[in-house]
Amino acid sequence: MEVSEILKNLPYSAPFLFVDELLNVDENGATGTFTFDKNLDFYKGHFKNNPVTPGVILTETMAQIGLVCLGIFLVGDELNSESQIGLTSTEIEFLKPVFPGEKVIVISEKIYFRFNKLKCRVKMFNENSEIVCEGTIAGIINVK
Repeated sequence: MEVSEILKNLPYSAPFLFVDELLNVDENGATGTFTFDKNLDFYKGHFKNNPVTPGVILTETMAQIGLVCLGIFLVGDELNSESQIGLTSTEIEFLKPVFPGEKVIVISEKIYFRFNKLKCRVKMFNENSEIVCEGTIAGIINVK
């Protein structure tokens, strides 16, 4: 499956799409980027006078690039308009803040994919190649 087709099949749209580029995807993992626009609504209240990207948004970005894009690739032609993708578990360690305007790169490595359940090791890096957060994310793809 081509990168453009994977991106087209993502079940998200703005303002909840956290994938700008999908740089690489193969049977072992995915790599992509996202830049956190300084005008995103959540920065207005997280935190007052010192905006930082919420951990739940960092986790979502890691899941969209590192798990969902890879899952769509692995399922391939079985994916259809009735398919559902759901997050089943996360274990993320947050190491550095991500500020408005920062670009991140997400790299995932497949741990396993069986019975349409996908589990990955996922790392997020800032533009200085420092690890921002890392952990494991799992999800299931229900192909009808």
